[in-house]
Amino acid sequence: MTRPVVAAVELGSTSIKLLVAGPDGPRAQATAVTRLGREVDRTGRIGAVGLERTLAALGDFRSLLERHHPEAVRVVATSACRDATNRDDVFDAIAEVLGHRPTLLTGAEEGRLGFLGARAALSELTGPTLVVDIGGGSTEFMIGETEPTGVMSIDVGAGRITERHLHSDPPHPAELSNAIGWALDHVDDVLRDLPAVAEATTIVGLGGTVKVAAAVELGLAEYDPAKVHGFVFPRDAVEDVFRTLATEPLADRIHNPGLPADRAEVIVGGCCVLVAVLRKLNAPGLVVSSHGVLDALVAGLWEERS
Repeated sequence: MTRPVVAAVELGSTSIKLLVAGPDGPRAQATAVTRLGREVDRTGRIGAVGLERTLAALGDFRSLLERHHPEAVRVVATSACRDATNRDDVFDAIAEVLGHRPTLLTGAEEGRLGFLGARAALSELTGPTLVVDIGGGSTEFMIGETEPTGVMSIDVGAGRITERHLHSDPPHPAELSNAIGWALDHVDDVLRDLPAVAEATTIVGLGGTVKVAAAVELGLAEYDPAKVHGFVFPRDAVEDVFRTLATEPLADRIHNPGLPADRAEVIVGGCCVLVAVLRKLNAPGLVVSSHGVLDALVAGLWEERS
């Protein structure tokens, strides 16, 4: 049976993403950094600025959907919306603009989808694989081989850690130490509650933080997912990227090749999570994946229609 054209939208805390795919592969892809989750950790609500940016970008997404006429569309929301007390009002506004109402994913559901999407795109890997998805408001840890056998989500992400701990420009050493320490404490929780994580033979990294840090290491003036996907990112290189970005003021940081200006404000916070994971696990590095939740959603839509 020929695969129909389908589409998926992911509403993350830092960015929102669209994937339209058909029998010949991706038809359209789009990402917009809207900071939907900005200040949610402090206020418990989606703010007006982040919502306005998100709705504006979703208007563009709707145009892409109308151009490609997908047979089915799935829209999911993650950490920021899990935490927001005004989630229903936000979902109403999104449905009006996009034409489709989001479904809220639990951390475990988000993790499972991320694992399946990443693992399918790295089919050559063998043995226990730990997939780590660093988002804006949360980080998911998934362990397994072809299917996840354990999933855990922690409320630590690039935006959340930035807002809680990184207040100076550039961040003071004490702020960075506190941020990493906070992330390490949460990784300790993962190791206690999901001990199989320590048995992984390979770590795969997902999310904007991981992809952007890899692009900075590669010096990509223009982001190229084909160059980032499958990149083996040594821990020493991760630490070098972190030190470079963390010691630069924002005005200088934005000039690093590979770092989009709209991610420069939260990339140091994301790197704090990344280095904490690699340090705690004493890992030599990780493999970067450009595929994750959206790919798994699209595959699920195809399976439903097979």
